[in-house]
Formats: sequence, C-alpha cells, structure tokens
Amino acid sequence: MPSLLAEQPWIVSLMLGMLGGGLLFGWLQTGKKAAAVMGIIALALIPVAFLVASKWETDREQIERVIYETADAVEKNDFERAYRIIGDEKAEAMARLELPQFEFTMARVNKLRSITMIEGSFPPEADVDMSVKVDVSNQRGGVRNLRVVRRLELRFQKVGDRWVVTEYRHSPVAGGPDQFTTQ
Repeated sequence: MPSLLAEQPWIVSLMLGMLGGGLLFGWLQTGKKAAAVMGIIALALIPVAFLVASKWETDREQIERVIYETADAVEKNDFERAYRIIGDEKAEAMARLELPQFEFTMARVNKLRSITMIEGSFPPEADVDMSVKVDVSNQRGGVRNLRVVRRLELRFQKVGDRWVVTEYRHSPVAGGPDQFTTQ
C-alpha cells in the first residue's frame, strides 16, 4: 500500500473520490451527518494523497534518480562521480578499465525497461534493465563521435540509505553478445 500511495496517487485519489462520493450519496439518501462528514473528509484527502506522493521518494525512484545522475556524470566525463555508485570491487575495476579509454559528448538513458525489486533480499536489491545511447570518441583518436546504443543490465543493492551497483553487464540492444559484451 505505501508504494501504491507514493507511485500511483491517481489510483488512491480515484478510490478516495468514489468513497467520498458514495458517502455523500448515502448522506443525501439517509440524512445522517456522519456520512456527510466522512465523505467530505475522504474528498479532502485527495490533495493530501498527491502531496504525500510528491514528497515520498520510493526505492524505485531513488534508483531511477541515481541512473540519471550517473548518465549526467558520464556525459561530463566525470568518471570519479560515476565510480561512486559502484559498490563492488570487481565491477568498479572493470569500469575503471573501460571508461577512461573514451571521451563522451552525450550519454542518455534511451529507455528504462524495468526496475524489478528482488523480494526477500537483505539488504534490498533490484535488477534494472535499460538501453542507453552515447556519442563517444576513442581517447587515442581512432573513433570520433560514434553513436553507440547498448543494453545495460544492472544489479543494485541498498547500502545504508544509498543504492550502489554491484553487478553490471552491457550488450547489444538486439541480437546476441558481441566483442564488447561484458560477462
């Protein structure tokens, strides 16, 4: 229920509206003040639902924010900021080997396909599937402003109050693995 309130305020508002409308209709039919008061309270809670939803950041929203902040860091070639979200030594070492070879002029999240929370995991974990596009140049100058679209699969883990990447894999958006695919 908390995630419903935080992520879907329209559904909660619709339920509150129907409840309030039904109670007001009941008051009109029976004349009982209690039904009118409860109906008005239910209708008054509709803006509260939107206020709560705007202030409450769910785990999915936190992960999405981290993803977009990291894309911004990569676009600005601020790799140290990008490394901060990596919580696994092996994944960080792999990123430290790959990223400095390139200069990015654009890095965008094309499509955030899914953020799947892994139920029952402790600490909390989530799998993210997305596609990204970058305009990238090789530091050695062999390739200039090549547009690359890749599929990224990430495993996030909550450490304290922040989400970090513990595993990542990139591959072509369509088809099987290529020579750049990570395992």
